[in-house]
Amino acid sequence: MDAIFQALSDGTRRQMLRDLATGDRTVSELAAPHPMSLAAASKHIRVLENAGLIRREIEGRTHRCHLEAAPLAAAHSELSFYEQFWTSSLNELDRLLREDAAQEKQAAISSRPAAHKDD
Repeated sequence: MDAIFQALSDGTRRQMLRDLATGDRTVSELAAPHPMSLAAASKHIRVLENAGLIRREIEGRTHRCHLEAAPLAAAHSELSFYEQFWTSSLNELDRLLREDAAQEKQAAISSRPAAHKDD
């Protein structure tokens, strides 16, 4: 699990995984959007491979990478424990925002001048 989170700790590697989620890519295709050399991209890919997040197939001189989603599911499962803290914090924020909006609405109603009726 540590290798997975270490691999996911880098934004470049997370983007590479997002790219792979839409289909297989070569090392060159994974490197293209990033300002780095192919050697640097290969190092990132090796970290992803070592974490089991991708599988690389060699076809002649072309290295094609495939996403391996199972380790991501394990990471999600590990993180789901903490969801209870996010959910309660978001629920509290929602409650506070609703209270604030209700107070602002009440203040706006209270500060309106009384309507005058023409006789």
